[in-house]
Amino acid sequence: MDQPVGIQYVRERETMDVGDLLTEVSQPTLVMRNDPFFVPARLCQRVAAKIPGAQFRQYSDPTYEQQAELIRAFAAQSSPPPAQEAPGASPFRTVLFTDIEGSTAMTQRLGDAKAREVLREHERITRECLREHGGSEVKTMGDGFMASFGSAVKALECAVALQRGMEQGTWNMGERVRVRIGLNAGEPIAEDDPDGRGDLFGTAVIRAARIAALAQGGEILAANVVRELAEGKGFLFGDRGEVALRGFEDPVRLYEVRWREDA
Repeated sequence: MDQPVGIQYVRERETMDVGDLLTEVSQPTLVMRNDPFFVPARLCQRVAAKIPGAQFRQYSDPTYEQQAELIRAFAAQSSPPPAQEAPGASPFRTVLFTDIEGSTAMTQRLGDAKAREVLREHERITRECLREHGGSEVKTMGDGFMASFGSAVKALECAVALQRGMEQGTWNMGERVRVRIGLNAGEPIAEDDPDGRGDLFGTAVIRAARIAALAQGGEILAANVVRELAEGKGFLFGDRGEVALRGFEDPVRLYEVRWREDA
């Protein structure tokens, strides 16, 4: 190629971003990093986290022979991914919790039957947002939901859509539901509950619930790991500082997701 074309090629290679396409990868994927390497390990892990079901392996071998062994082992044990994403399809998940602010007071004010009508509209909006953004409903707790995503970006998009849906919704009896949302990411344990339904457990889940409890109605709070996974994707974050979560020794840095278009 001539020099102008070569320069353009290098520029395109350095600036191209296919991050938005990673969640669409449907083939078994192995992300590898030979240490030492100029790309930090945490960036390689982020790539693996965004690809459904992907595995990440790090090795140190200047001959690259170990790379071939890892590829052969991966190819031997890989199987086609499931047609639909299940809560345990990938070990790395972004966990989302919602909770209605003041739901007990609303029930006392309206009575059980009328309060249930309001809650049904909240459930409709939430499930519609989960469906549109690829979220898996893990369970509902009456006045809130627990959901999981294979992509932090999709989880944040769902959280924003949910808050906007709640703000724009038409509510019976003049009630306006305000929802707290908290997000965390990690590798929860997937198990069936006593009724045989899929559930998620572990530190990543507990932290997500604790974060949601700290939010105010109409707020979205996300752990730093979620912000890092969605870096450069157009979300606006406000630093809320390090916060001590009940039951955890180490504080977590939290960020408010600014979802209003005029914010």
